[in-house]
Amino acid sequence: MLSLVRTQPFQLGRGPLSPGSRAGLGAALVLLAIVSAMELADGRTANYIALMVAAPFLAAALASWRVVLGVGAAATVLGAAFALGEQSVSLSTAVAVGGIALGTAIAGATAAVRQRQAEQIAELSKLAAVAQQAVLRPLGPQVGTLSVAARYISSTATAEIGGDLYEVIDTSYGVRMIIGDVRGKGLDAVRLASIVLGSYRHVAYERADLRAIVADLDRAVARSVGDEDFVTAALVEERGGTLTIVNCGHPPPLLLRRGAVIPLEPPAPAPPLGFMPVVRPRVERLEPGDRLLLFTDGLGEARRDGEFFPTADRAWRLLGHGTVGDGLASLETALVEWVHGRLDDDIALVLMEYTGPRSDAATAVPSWEVGAAES
Repeated sequence: MLSLVRTQPFQLGRGPLSPGSRAGLGAALVLLAIVSAMELADGRTANYIALMVAAPFLAAALASWRVVLGVGAAATVLGAAFALGEQSVSLSTAVAVGGIALGTAIAGATAAVRQRQAEQIAELSKLAAVAQQAVLRPLGPQVGTLSVAARYISSTATAEIGGDLYEVIDTSYGVRMIIGDVRGKGLDAVRLASIVLGSYRHVAYERADLRAIVADLDRAVARSVGDEDFVTAALVEERGGTLTIVNCGHPPPLLLRRGAVIPLEPPAPAPPLGFMPVVRPRVERLEPGDRLLLFTDGLGEARRDGEFFPTADRAWRLLGHGTVGDGLASLETALVEWVHGRLDDDIALVLMEYTGPRSDAATAVPSWEVGAAES
């Protein structure tokens, strides 16, 4: 499960200063230098030292608590030095120096709370990355006779995983693929996506017919969700150059062949998993060099100013060059540029290229014909 525009939490710790700490420290030191210059130009009366209390608060916005306390200590020392430079220390000057010290303590506590929250966010990001690797395993670059690449583009900066799913497996029945989209978002969507993928990774090796896999997945979804929850999915099998597709309410894959882009619509519509779909397979004969794009509906819904991203019109130019990984990188770049970095939904993309038949291709038949061939 595509990362779009992602913000990485700054690194915290006792090593070299992070960019945030350097920026906060630099801004605070500039402020101290300006106030010090004003005091020196004003003479022996300390009229501006109270402004130094802003330095630790300025640092607290970006820097770690250790940096904040260092800035505050420097501000307090400078304030005390200017106060002692007066002919007689006034009450207002003494209060100003005390205020700098008190402000330093408050700013340090604020920075410590912010730093702890940032560390928690960083830890959650690591956990999300681990969850993503567990649910969506890396694909390719070669699975059977197919070159394969996948990308997951998240619609949010803080999450790298959602309800979109994909998998490609090389089985005795051919290379089998699934792409799906869980209704809803959040942890419930991730849980259901993991259930579907777990079931698929088992039954894809056991069932000769894609329609039997659909029935198994439908039962898994029905056992795990409410009446209004469902999963759209497209299942694809490549065996001996024959492509078999069954579609459960999912956007049809796009076949890219010699500059043409062909939507592989199903022979008849079927509802999503969870609604007992009855599917009819679509069969295509592949040619070496053919590419197939599987995607979730986030791609079809991507738009700017009410205009949808022209996937079919631009698919060949974006996806037909270089490796399949290069093609997906070009598509993601064009998509992010089109929506100005703002997506309404996550997007899963799988691009495969048929590289030619294997040595056993002469006896291979698609899964929906296996029973007839064996009888």
